[in-house]
Amino acid sequence: MSEAPPLDTLRQVETPEGVALVLRAAGAVPRALAWLIDLAVRATVYFSAATVLGLAGETGAGVMLLLLFVLTWGYPILFEVLWHGQTPGKRALGLRVLRGDGAPVGWLASITRNFLRTVDMLPVLYGAGLVSMLADAHSRRLGDLVADTVVVYVDPPRRPSVLPPGEVQRWPVPLGVEEQQALVAFGERSRALSVARQNELCEHLSPVTGLQGDAARERVLAAARWLAGRSAGDA
Repeated sequence: MSEAPPLDTLRQVETPEGVALVLRAAGAVPRALAWLIDLAVRATVYFSAATVLGLAGETGAGVMLLLLFVLTWGYPILFEVLWHGQTPGKRALGLRVLRGDGAPVGWLASITRNFLRTVDMLPVLYGAGLVSMLADAHSRRLGDLVADTVVVYVDPPRRPSVLPPGEVQRWPVPLGVEEQQALVAFGERSRALSVARQNELCEHLSPVTGLQGDAARERVLAAARWLAGRSAGDA
């Protein structure tokens, strides 16, 4: 997981399936930048259309009012629901709107959080929203609190685990989740360590394996391959 900006906080949620998720809530600055990008996009669309619709008299003026409404209210809602919680501005900044439980944002939640911008804007320049974001542990404005949504960072796709080729063997004793992750992480990073350093680390597990030196290292790597779900000889 890439490093989050220092003012951002972690939000831990558990899905109905029992899967633990760690979400990195985005702070006020990246969200403001995303909003400015979206504002620029909407302004560009509006004024580009206005140059054409302005020639159509009253009909054009009516269409421009409709377009203004759609860009003001429909733009964020449609993008958030249909584009995986991201407007163009949020996508540019690597942000996404999710429900409080980590599920994708739906129509009702998106409509609620966006219509309540009228409250967050008070008294001027999103003053109420900024105060709410600074006071909330997960940087949620009032609209987010009411709709139970949160704006988080989108983590880059994880690269598939790559372990050195070799034997695959089950670990002799049951392991907890963190212990399994530690063994797989060691296997993935082993190529960056000297053989002597690998042996030194693996010998800490000698009370379990009963092995020393190269034998201890190969036993740990074999277990890492098994935990990673790889077959013998995979690179």
